[in-house]
Amino acid sequence: MSAVSAAAEPAVLARALEEFLAAWPGAAVFEDGRLLFDLRLARCSVTAEHGRCLLHLWSDERNVVRTVTAITPRRETLRLETRRFGQTKTQTLTLQPDPDCRTPTARDTARKKYQRGLERALAAAFPEWNVQNFRSAMDLENSFGPAYARGMLVRGQAAWAVLGVGPEEPAATIEGALTLGILWLAFCREHGDGRRVFQGLRLVVPCGSAAVQQSRMIWLDRAAAQWELYELDPSSGEITACVVADTGNLAIELVHAFDPQAALERCTMGVDQLRSMLPAELLTVTEIRPRSATEISFALHGLEYARVQHELAPGSFTRRNEIVFGAGPSETVLDETTEDLFLDLVDRLFRARYAAGSARDPLYRLQPERWLESKLRADLSVLDPMLGGGAVYSQVPAFASASRTLLDLLTVTRPGRLVVLELKADDDLHLPLQALDYWARVRQLHRVGEMGRQGYFPSVELAGDDPLLLLVAPALHIHPANETVLRYLAPAVPWELIALDEHWREQCRVVLRKHSAVR
Repeated sequence: MSAVSAAAEPAVLARALEEFLAAWPGAAVFEDGRLLFDLRLARCSVTAEHGRCLLHLWSDERNVVRTVTAITPRRETLRLETRRFGQTKTQTLTLQPDPDCRTPTARDTARKKYQRGLERALAAAFPEWNVQNFRSAMDLENSFGPAYARGMLVRGQAAWAVLGVGPEEPAATIEGALTLGILWLAFCREHGDGRRVFQGLRLVVPCGSAAVQQSRMIWLDRAAAQWELYELDPSSGEITACVVADTGNLAIELVHAFDPQAALERCTMGVDQLRSMLPAELLTVTEIRPRSATEISFALHGLEYARVQHELAPGSFTRRNEIVFGAGPSETVLDETTEDLFLDLVDRLFRARYAAGSARDPLYRLQPERWLESKLRADLSVLDPMLGGGAVYSQVPAFASASRTLLDLLTVTRPGRLVVLELKADDDLHLPLQALDYWARVRQLHRVGEMGRQGYFPSVELAGDDPLLLLVAPALHIHPANETVLRYLAPAVPWELIALDEHWREQCRVVLRKHSAVR
């Protein structure tokens, strides 16, 4: 993308912004080196009206509206010259794919400092053990990145694999520490000299970040290894042990199921308006589906491009239907001034997003998991003949402590056993433990009867068994390390890894499946 100057039409600036957001839907927005928004957790609106290109960004923490005057691409980043309302001085916003804005030198320095501190802390906490062979170098062949310091504690023939992650790393990197810890333990066992017996893993995370690891670690196989979790306080250099036990008391809230037909009726006027604006060819392949009690989604192969919202009018108790559109995190209100932008979007979407489309187009690549989800939701029996007969809930909101999660698909077998499906269209090192999070939440909700109380599967008598966990991905996009992690899950987790043919966009077909010993 070439630079877009201040002389450019607002629509041209808006188009450039939209293309970047379509290519990087999880981008981060920085100002003066400070993270303003992580678009995985925030929303944005881009409009070209009244001779200006307006960028609106909002999240639970803040709300920002800027006029964009110029755009300059730099490698995989986008620099925006912007102005606040009523001001002439410009400010620079930077959009980049990675929320970690540190320079490579700053990252390396922080990681070396953390590793030295970790080694000192381990030596003090475990004086009878020798701290050996710590490193943080990149090892792509074995999936180890430089964010994780890894080594071992040795005493005679006994040893522990140790992995730590520093507090300056992005939240997603810290959350993924247990996956890397399991892989490091497996590596130590497979590449040892035969004289040492690795008892298990000691995982060290920053203060205040142990909760996710605790909830996952209780579902690891204790017969295969011992699992210990610690927090490291960088200011004092002290390591504190964290209890890893299944208390069964996670604070989980499940959003109540809604009536899809009632939602459609509330939004009838907005749905009819949108339908009248779409070309017949696009309307035929568009999935119009309620996503909540007050929202109707218009999606093409899983990519939502418009939404009807039934909401209160500003300053009134009167309800109205508002239409917003956009791909990825972009969200723009549809009105007379933005109608041309909407029509341009749907035209490009229809030409780009189809099974035989070009993988170079960002609208084709955007949200591949949602595309896969839309294919499977239409007929889950392609995965297993025991599926496909009951209700299918998509993107079910569930809350655990302060963490919000969206379950990909939730359904039941014909005999009434709950099934949690986690879908990936691209390689994902963390697939097993992310799926485990969802399974553990559904399991607990089921055990306390919350599914029925919240209106899920109203006509089904749910079986008392724990849910099945299905991990589904194209065969060539299952990360090689996934099977290693799955081998360390506790026998109580009934999982199945299902590999699909690479041409799943045309037709889903199972080519390989592996499962746990107990189902």
